[in-house]
Amino acid sequence: MKYPVLGLAAGLLVIGAGRAHAQGVTLPPSGDNQKASVSQWIGLVKVDIDYSSPDVTGPDGSDRTGHIYGEVVPYGLVNLGFGTCGDKCPWRAGANENTVFRVSHDVKIEGKKLPAGAYGLHMIPGEKRWTIIFSKNSTSWGSFFYDAKEDALRVSVEARPHAYTHWLTYEFIDRQPAKATVALRWENLEVPMTISVDNLTELYVANLRNELRSAPGFDHQAWRNAAEYCLTNKTNLKEALTWAKTAVDGPYVGQESFETLKTWSALLAANGKKDEADKVIARALAHPTATPIQIHTYGRELLARGEKEAAVAVFEANAKKHPDTWPVNLGLARGYSTVGRMQDALRHAELALKNAPDEPNRKNIEKMIEGLKAGKPAP
Repeated sequence: MKYPVLGLAAGLLVIGAGRAHAQGVTLPPSGDNQKASVSQWIGLVKVDIDYSSPDVTGPDGSDRTGHIYGEVVPYGLVNLGFGTCGDKCPWRAGANENTVFRVSHDVKIEGKKLPAGAYGLHMIPGEKRWTIIFSKNSTSWGSFFYDAKEDALRVSVEARPHAYTHWLTYEFIDRQPAKATVALRWENLEVPMTISVDNLTELYVANLRNELRSAPGFDHQAWRNAAEYCLTNKTNLKEALTWAKTAVDGPYVGQESFETLKTWSALLAANGKKDEADKVIARALAHPTATPIQIHTYGRELLARGEKEAAVAVFEANAKKHPDTWPVNLGLARGYSTVGRMQDALRHAELALKNAPDEPNRKNIEKMIEGLKAGKPAP
């Protein structure tokens, strides 16, 4: 049986479909190829693909399995017998109107730049390699009026076998913080392409800057969170320092607390202002809002950075301010063990065991004590 090129009959229905829209009514999709859509965020970047989804079964009810690629969907560029693309027509990568690929910000497709916008998605199938085309024209019907002069980007990818998929489907098959892979799947094949965002951190910083000009900017926590994001990602540190200070004492929004002072101190240090940073963290540790858990956590942060003596000083300050409070003795046990004071560490670990708040902590401290008795620093 000879199978018609997909969409030729649908193309001949363009006029009828146009009349339906002109009359202000909505009719079933041509060929019963239902519309579908898939979306995915890559950080702040939103990707949408709108398409019409044919199935493997032919309009006459025949099973076209094994006859899709190379027949229903021809290899290479072809003449569809309609429109203006002549004998250089790609596949519409779906059915009916343009398959539309939208992206909210500039991205890279298979490592090549694609500006933000809406694109008609077309493909040139091959037995192994496929060419994916992003056309600046996203409003046409299928590929009948495709013009290579309107190409925004072409990339080459490798198609690969996949489990049977009855309806043509676009699916995001891999999602990472700065990239995602979407695949066209139909019959026994999938065609994947990777979308990546190189400047995701910059986008977040720009978005934070803009958000701080609106309602979130009236909350000290928003300024602190924005500063912490920059600190964590080691970016925009100079401006982040002003954000951290605003969280502490900005007019109408600042709120001095252990947390806001700690962030300000960290940003001062990151900007090379160590003496000022030391003064601010001393204020934080002495602040009325500083809880035993917060001070303990800060000591753990110092240990993680390898600042052992500074961590011990923080744990000792915590013990002076909050004696016999959880997890003060646990902090001292950890701190003393890292500087070789094993007997002091063991004594405080045994004290910590007495006021452990729950069974998981109790078990962890028991293991710590076993290690300390064997001369091993507390984890």
